Amino acid sequence: MDRTRIEDAMFPDCPIRNILARISDKWSLLVIFTLDKSGKSAIRFKELQREIPDISQKMLTVTLRTLEEDGYVTRTVYPEVPPRVEYALTARAQSLLPHINALIAWALENRDSIMADRRKAARRQ
Repeated sequence: MDRTRIEDAMFPDCPIRNILARISDKWSLLVIFTLDKSGKSAIRFKELQREIPDISQKMLTVTLRTLEEDGYVTRTVYPEVPPRVEYALTARAQSLLPHINALIAWALENRDSIMADRRKAARRQ
């Protein structure tokens, strides 16, 4: 899976497609949210993986690389044995957090009615 290349053949410079597609996948917003809620300035890979137990090691690695490429996360490698790697949110990610929190609040506010609509749709099928 190549998550680092998201382009639309007809609109390759479309900021909506090229930016939102990379942060609105299954894991990116959750990783950003988890890094923020840790309350620490930086968090190690295994600690992050423990906080998101249903993400595979490979998918967490791919997600962190993508977030790093787009400037949402910094990766710091310490020259120790064994190597220590920590991840932290950048100022860009910090500026995104109010929007993520607003989306979470909206989801919580509308969850019951959305779930009810899903049950109705399932009964119709």
